[in-house]
Amino acid sequence: MSEPSVNDTSETESLEDEIEPKLKYVRLSNDLQNILLTSSATCIGVHPKFVCLGSHWGVIHLLDHQGNSIKSKELRPHTVAVNQICIDGSGEYIATCSDDGKVFIHGLFSKENSLHLNVGRLVKTVALDPLYYKNGANRRFITGDDKLTLYERTFLGSLKPTVLCESEGLVRSLCWGENFIAWSSNIGVRVYDITARCSLGLIKWEEHPGISIDKFRCNLRWADSRTLLIGWVDTVRVCVIRKRSNFEMANRDLPEFLVDPVSTFQTEFYICGIAPLDHQLVLLGFPKELDENQKSLRPQLYIVEYRDNDYSDVCTDSLSLRGYEEYTVNDYHLDVLIEENRFFIVAPRDVVIASPYDLDDRIQWFIQHNKFEEALDILMQSDSRHIHRHTVQSVGIDYLDHLLSREMYDEAGKLCMKIFGKDSNTWEDQIYKFATVHQLRSVSPYIPRTLDSKLNPHIYEMILYEFLKLDAQGFLNLVKEWNPSLYNVSAVINAVLEHLLVCEVDKNLYLEALAILYSFLKRYDKSLSMYLKLKHKDVFTLIQKHNLYGVIQDMLIDLMELDHKKTIALLLEKNSISSDKIVEKLKPTELHLYRFLDEYDKKNPKGKYHRELVRLYAIFAREKLLPFLKKSDHYPIQEALDICKKERFYPEMVYLLGRMGNIEEALDLIINELKDMQQAISFCQEHDDPDLWNDLINHSLDKPEFIKFLLQSIGTYVDPTVLVQKIRNGMEVPGLKNSLVKMLYQYNLQVSVQEGCKKILVSDYFNLLRKLVKTQQKGIGVSEELMCGACHHMVLEKDPSRCTNITVFNCKHAFHEQCLPENTTRCGICYPSDK
Repeated sequence: MSEPSVNDTSETESLEDEIEPKLKYVRLSNDLQNILLTSSATCIGVHPKFVCLGSHWGVIHLLDHQGNSIKSKELRPHTVAVNQICIDGSGEYIATCSDDGKVFIHGLFSKENSLHLNVGRLVKTVALDPLYYKNGANRRFITGDDKLTLYERTFLGSLKPTVLCESEGLVRSLCWGENFIAWSSNIGVRVYDITARCSLGLIKWEEHPGISIDKFRCNLRWADSRTLLIGWVDTVRVCVIRKRSNFEMANRDLPEFLVDPVSTFQTEFYICGIAPLDHQLVLLGFPKELDENQKSLRPQLYIVEYRDNDYSDVCTDSLSLRGYEEYTVNDYHLDVLIEENRFFIVAPRDVVIASPYDLDDRIQWFIQHNKFEEALDILMQSDSRHIHRHTVQSVGIDYLDHLLSREMYDEAGKLCMKIFGKDSNTWEDQIYKFATVHQLRSVSPYIPRTLDSKLNPHIYEMILYEFLKLDAQGFLNLVKEWNPSLYNVSAVINAVLEHLLVCEVDKNLYLEALAILYSFLKRYDKSLSMYLKLKHKDVFTLIQKHNLYGVIQDMLIDLMELDHKKTIALLLEKNSISSDKIVEKLKPTELHLYRFLDEYDKKNPKGKYHRELVRLYAIFAREKLLPFLKKSDHYPIQEALDICKKERFYPEMVYLLGRMGNIEEALDLIINELKDMQQAISFCQEHDDPDLWNDLINHSLDKPEFIKFLLQSIGTYVDPTVLVQKIRNGMEVPGLKNSLVKMLYQYNLQVSVQEGCKKILVSDYFNLLRKLVKTQQKGIGVSEELMCGACHHMVLEKDPSRCTNITVFNCKHAFHEQCLPENTTRCGICYPSDK
């Protein structure tokens, strides 16, 4: 029925370039076929309830939407061809007109408002008020001949004609919206406000060179109550009725509404009909060209998008209508049920109904063109109540078969997860398709793995066996990822052991997988031994996960060699093995013992194993030895000193000698071995011993460089005159002058600082004394609630005759004068011993 306009290239290219059609077509058949064998259609009127077809012989055929004739409703109102049929909004009344000059209004359910009117002129068009079925002022209709006439029912039931327009030529088409009427004449299209009884303006039609526009029917259609569609010759106009602004209304006496053409464009074909489709237009087109025999080409139905003065084709379908070769542009008609988006295409010998693809139609088209993704998207994004012939699974299975036939196994695996979800029955039915082509590996990442949706264990074992034979790394990954409850672990272990007998590569991967599988069966001894044999660090995870600390005592050295950091962290984390046992096991390897004790001391700084640590730091971490000696009190100093002497660790020896009280020996090491005068000065300052300063000075008297350094440095610690007096006469000291200046400056600075401090102290003393005196001289508040500390009565009496003197101490305790012992100067509460 529909022939998409594609080029005749290869079938593959045709499928790839095929664009999804927007409309499907059904030829109206049944009784209509017999009607059109003896007569030809001239016009049509459609309603959601029925279809009215006007014939060449003046007969009106009432049909249902399948083409079945409603026998009791066949009407013969005219003697010649019916020009137009109009149906009111409820489908109760039909109006027709013809060149026989008659206008016929027929009530389908009541004869009360039926009408036979003979105008006496050619009547080309007629329009009923959309609300004609209602009582009152709505019983009106319009006819179009050489003028436009409105007929209204009067109060007494007679017809009152009113000429709305004349002298513009023959009225060729007419369309009545809610409150507006549009009609075409020889000069253009006029829009009329039926409520205000005024014209909103004339849209003049341009002349077409070499074409007489009166030979073409003007196609008018109200898309809604305010949007008018016009298609005439090869030009389309979209007009909107809008209200004028208050400013426009104030300046001139103008109608309330105006007609605003929002889009005008020219097509490459003649227009036989126009209708709205959502925000697009449907155009029935008649080709301007003829075929090689000078016959008419097939008509085409276009869906276009318009914008300003241009348009673009969305979809174009060529129509195979009976006898199309002999027809002209005016032989075709297009009507529409806007609410249902159903389009009725009429030719003299054929009627075709076009309607947008519903969801089932779209899905079927995508399936036929191997566009399964689009079909699934529709199913997943749409309400399933609107889809009757397809399901996600049915389309998904077709898609799966398509992918497998194309050897697109990874895509097929992803699709299974998308469409089967947790449906175990469907999974088990379809997964054997992968097994037959040895592609279970492709689907393995997507099968259900949770215990609440698991498949038959045999499915998982099939996948594992395929990986075992073909992909060692993939097999290991699955063993790590899958819950062992999904399959029979013992069966898989046996399969691995059998495979190890014949495999020559990737043995380590299989052994690692075997270690994991044994751990699933809680045979941890075999798992640990395999991991250690492989030197695999997952052994630590296994120990932590299954709390195997009691099993690893005899494996400590192997574990330390594998990863000493993880081993030590493991030992210190749980403390499941006593530190003494660990030390005993690690003693054969002092490096491992050092590493463990170093970390152990950080978490347990109580002095245990400090004796061993001194020796181990001296061997493996000299930089840690001196800080350790300084912070710890839990090692034998003499033994530590002996170790340092053996290794000639002079800084450590200096510290230990100083701690033992051998400060002179320590100073001698600093001067003679380390040759560090700054450290020597710091050492003397730390111990603050005059004899030590004298030893430092005496050691430096024969060394001019040392004398220079001392002159510049000790001025703030000792009296520099002691050093100056001991310098031998005649000794040449480089930079002596500058050193003496610096020494005197430092000494004077020290004296100045001491005097400044003394002044500050004296000043603070007198300031605080004045503050104390001033504070003690202040009055002390006495309230009515204050009680005597001796008699515990109120110190203030309301009766003046009973008032006595009171004494209040600085501590805020108060007493009656007579309650205090004579000559007392201290509070009896604060100093009870004075009583």
